[in-house]
Amino acid sequence: MFFAGAAGLVAFYLWGLLGLPGFGNYPGPYGPAILRVAVAQTQATGVVSAVNFEYRGFDTVGEEFILFTAAAGTAIVLRMLRGEGERSPVDEARDRDAPPTSNAVRTIALLFTGPVVVVGWWLASHAQTNPSGGFQGGVVLATAFILIYLAGAFLTFSKLSPTDVTDAVEAAGAGGFAAVGLAALFTGLPYLYNYLPLGQIPGAVSSSGTIALISFFVGLEVAAAFLLIVSELLEQTLLIRHGGR
Repeated sequence: MFFAGAAGLVAFYLWGLLGLPGFGNYPGPYGPAILRVAVAQTQATGVVSAVNFEYRGFDTVGEEFILFTAAAGTAIVLRMLRGEGERSPVDEARDRDAPPTSNAVRTIALLFTGPVVVVGWWLASHAQTNPSGGFQGGVVLATAFILIYLAGAFLTFSKLSPTDVTDAVEAAGAGGFAAVGLAALFTGLPYLYNYLPLGQIPGAVSSSGTIALISFFVGLEVAAAFLLIVSELLEQTLLIRHGGR
């Protein structure tokens, strides 16, 4: 039954691909229309960010809350498992060979931590000027903290991303995005309407109004969500390895 269903799915998928236009031959009207008006309407030269955070901002809210829900669900399930207390977790691979982190890995990871933070912050705060944005910047920011764990410093990783703070930052990022849209409603404008000053120079850091603000909130939420997921998984792994606390 599985293979029959899989074959049907593949056939349907291939049928859909056959109807796509050739690469570089986009037939739809929306792309060229957006390119003609986006910079003038938003003062953002990062047109992809203008599409994500303004023209289809309502869809982006849903995408962000998918990640928010996934991170919250992971945390709830793993914390509940750790709190059951009925039996101690058992390491099913007690004979595993887990050598300590080598000096080469530790050195490279720590050397890259600072530059990765800078790149992640730049990506999250310059969505209006370049092909970047909060989603990309948030992932890169989270990677900077994970590099500390790869350097063999899990305790430092835990101190730099305490669970309570990570939870609060994730909620603030997701809530901040929604709040930008609600603020527009309170002033009688459509949800997520770009009501902040757009600036005078296209592509400037201070340009694009709410686009830059939304990207910042998205960066916070994405970084905190990935940190929360990784932290919970690491806690669960250590708990199983040591057979409880």
